[in-house]
Amino acid sequence: MTPATEESALSNKDRNYRFGTRLVQMGRSQTDAQSFVNPPLERGSSVLFPSVAARDAVRERPFDQVLTYGLKGGATHFHLEDAIAEIEGGSRCQLVSTGLSAVTTALFAFVRGGGHCLIPDSVYGPTRTFMATIGSECGMSATYYPPAIDEAGLRGLVQDNTTVIYAESPGSHTMEVQDVPMLARVAGSVNAKLLMDNTWGLSFFRPFDHGVDCSIQAGTKYIGGHSDLLLGAITTSSDDDWQRLRSTAVTLGQYASPDDCWLALRGLRTLRVRMAEHMRAGIEVAQFLRGRPEVAEVLHPALPGAPGHALWKRDFTGACSLFSVSLAPDYDQADMVAFIDALQLFGIGASWGGFESLVLPTTGAITRNHAREHPAGPTFRLHVGLEDTGDLIADLTAGLGVLNNHRARRA
Repeated sequence: MTPATEESALSNKDRNYRFGTRLVQMGRSQTDAQSFVNPPLERGSSVLFPSVAARDAVRERPFDQVLTYGLKGGATHFHLEDAIAEIEGGSRCQLVSTGLSAVTTALFAFVRGGGHCLIPDSVYGPTRTFMATIGSECGMSATYYPPAIDEAGLRGLVQDNTTVIYAESPGSHTMEVQDVPMLARVAGSVNAKLLMDNTWGLSFFRPFDHGVDCSIQAGTKYIGGHSDLLLGAITTSSDDDWQRLRSTAVTLGQYASPDDCWLALRGLRTLRVRMAEHMRAGIEVAQFLRGRPEVAEVLHPALPGAPGHALWKRDFTGACSLFSVSLAPDYDQADMVAFIDALQLFGIGASWGGFESLVLPTTGAITRNHAREHPAGPTFRLHVGLEDTGDLIADLTAGLGVLNNHRARRA
């Protein structure tokens, strides 16, 4: 629902355009007058009305994209909301300040006090922290299930007050791919909502085609694409769910910076070509590491034989460049730290999805209620950026040399 004074550059009749064309066209205003290619950045708090009657009329439309107050969004927000809803294939989108805010706002909306949710054991760590602290204090409860659980096992965990089944596929750090259609089947049968963190699968996984009710994106990652913004987005499959989500977000005072929204709109235009290169480069680097004797396992769902590959092949059309690597058990944490510190092209830092390659030790960051099925060797996570893969592989090769030297010195 774009503002009444503008018309989306991508009208309903154009929806048969291919993805790359839609990315260029969506979230832009189109008028008969001359205009710039990109919609202008609009900032503001107070909205002025010509009369009390005009203000009252707008206040009667809480779910329309109209100007009421800065907290509830402006044209820059509306353009990005429309674009992300189009990418995800959903009904409406709500923007919030960060990816974690998207997670917590969605949980507040659909779990609420006294509600119970089922969460995969491989979930993003701060989601677990939220449920153990503020969520618990607000009356929410959670049961953590193995990400590879079967349907009978999942049904056995459902409680009378289960209102949400949560998914994150692939899982954080350990990259387990979940059977999302099965999760949707169970959720639907017990009148629960299926919420999914789809950040890894942006543009490669169509959540609502697989039964998801609410898709969560950290726009900080690939949507922005340049490591210079913080943003979260929540898209729903229905207007009813969006209205509940919208009411929750407004009540919580959730807001996304219009500057970050404008940067995200700019990032979206190159999403298709960036993701294609990220996928190609990520798989090339993953295959190189898989062939190294120092590596016990490469946790990348797109690699044949990797954990979750069959589900990935069934449900996804591609892969991003985030994956994890488990070293052989005869290497210890200090060896891995020496390897990471030796890398020149992989920055040591959190987040991912930008143009730069990143590395992060994850062994100490993995919390599990259930035993892991992966090797017990030290684990690190890579995000492969847009550098030349030959240079990245040379950097990793040199780092592995440092790894071996460090182990030899302590032997």
